[in-house]
Amino acid sequence: MIVHRLFSLLGLCGLLSVAPVHAQARTLRAVASFTVLADVVTHVGGTHVTVTSLVPPDGDPHEFEPSPDDARQLRQADIVFMSGEGLESWFGRLAHAASYHGQPVIVSSAIQAYTPPGAQQAETDPHVWNSVPNVVIWTNTIRDALIAADPEDADSFRASASAYVTQLQALDQDIRSRISAIPADRRRVLTSHDAFGYYGRAYGVTFMAPQGLSTETEASAGDVATLIRQIHQTGITTYFMENATDPRLVQQVARATGAQPGGELYAEALSPPGGPAPDYITMMRHNTDLMVAAMRPR
Repeated sequence: MIVHRLFSLLGLCGLLSVAPVHAQARTLRAVASFTVLADVVTHVGGTHVTVTSLVPPDGDPHEFEPSPDDARQLRQADIVFMSGEGLESWFGRLAHAASYHGQPVIVSSAIQAYTPPGAQQAETDPHVWNSVPNVVIWTNTIRDALIAADPEDADSFRASASAYVTQLQALDQDIRSRISAIPADRRRVLTSHDAFGYYGRAYGVTFMAPQGLSTETEASAGDVATLIRQIHQTGITTYFMENATDPRLVQQVARATGAQPGGELYAEALSPPGGPAPDYITMMRHNTDLMVAAMRPR
């Protein structure tokens, strides 16, 4: 009986000595600047990464105002992801407030930037994710950054990234197929601000907007008048609002042109869970569904 109890105690001690190894398995704390990027990091990181988005769902990444809690999240992060191209103009203030001296991963650095016709050279479009092939580049950049931060889980990151790229490629082909079925002279969309340049370049759609690349800029009366004339000339009949922007300006243009509302696009922020765009792939499908319905000949 004594020998039996001794072996039982030894076995229990063995289990206790093994348990902490599993409890201490490495999980990276990642911070992403906004929800679209956070979703892609989550898909690549899988169970080995917890991801926090600084800008919340339905939040505007141009006009975001960081809070003390955001500074705390940044201080505690193992790895930080930003899109770049001038999107996160507030990050420098946040980094200073958080005494953050790390080097964020800029996921758009390998993407060929798009400058809208007539814009100054410095005015590159930061909305790179609205072209699906650009998010494939994001995915590979995120994969490599996570492997560098956590080499032990490299195989898992590679597998997750590969599976996600397969989904993205299928999404890209589906969008191309659906847009190509629309006559070229009807591929025109009116929306709140100039956030869909990469979508337009990738899929052959012309976007018109009263506001520029950033929601921080204001459209002049002359810009609005010019846009109204263009809409009358091109025959656009539908306008779209965006979930993260003030709708009043595009509604003003719509009243002057007779355009009717076509729904709400998600240009730079996901919806909360349970909404129509809780993840990137669903967001792109939702936007395409609305635009195709508006452009389709009646």
